[in-house]
Amino acid sequence: MNGQAADFGRVAVLMGGCSAEREISLKSGNAVLEALRRRGIDAQGLDAANEGLLAELQQGGYARAFIALHGRGGEDGVIQGALQTLGLPYTGSGVLGSALGMDKLRSKQVWQAAGLPTPPFVVAEAVDELARVADELGFPVMVKPAREGSSIGMSRVDSAAALPAAWEQARAYDSCVLIERWIEGEEYTVALLAGEALPLIRLETPREYYDYAAKYEADSTRYHCPCGLPADQETALQGLALAAFAAVDARGWGRVDLLLDAAGAPWLIEVNTVPGMTDHSLVPMAARAAGIEFDELVLRILDTSRQGVA
Repeated sequence: MNGQAADFGRVAVLMGGCSAEREISLKSGNAVLEALRRRGIDAQGLDAANEGLLAELQQGGYARAFIALHGRGGEDGVIQGALQTLGLPYTGSGVLGSALGMDKLRSKQVWQAAGLPTPPFVVAEAVDELARVADELGFPVMVKPAREGSSIGMSRVDSAAALPAAWEQARAYDSCVLIERWIEGEEYTVALLAGEALPLIRLETPREYYDYAAKYEADSTRYHCPCGLPADQETALQGLALAAFAAVDARGWGRVDLLLDAAGAPWLIEVNTVPGMTDHSLVPMAARAAGIEFDELVLRILDTSRQGVA
């Protein structure tokens, strides 16, 4: 694709920002920036935390934007709306898909309406609403802020006595706290690229679940790709992930996380519309298993910006 580098024009790689995932975004953005430059793309990294970002995008001669922002302000439809207003094509999902994908509660409500499997849940915006949890879900449960990524603010809770502290922790990140029934089973992730599902990855950690430390700090996390499932089951889960992605109007590229319980039943957990893009992240890992090296993956994601701004 080197011969086509000029076709993309000047590319703004948007990274950083002001979310709780800023540092991870900077790593993703710099990895993307280096890959684009290796392929001859005229790319410039821009920190979305800068007040003059929109003026720079308007005046800097950019033809499109590669969004490497994680979390609020970058993955929730805000920057997508700004780019559409500027008429600047960008990678990945549009405003609606980004907003729904970032909001775990709305994603689950859409999936329920579409008949797709997701764990039962309770929404608690006030501490006195926690009394419902024992009756409606039982224990253990997963407590999480509805609009955060990278497992920030999440915790497993095994008893009613421990619930208020976990709620307070999640509430520090979001006024809307989502409490899900705990699904005991194996966790899988499905990377999606231009309408196709890449090979599944099975995640294995000695920790209680695949939390922030397991994702970014621990050496004990194991990633299995091939995932070890029979081919027909993997194909079925790929189809489920594509349906879940489409249901929230996501597009271009992303990732769907799910669990398989002891009976082998799947449960959708969340959508990521701008997953991590370091060379150790999950989407690049799945791409490598499909024969797509990192630089080529970055170009294919950039190509999703050809969808325009509609």
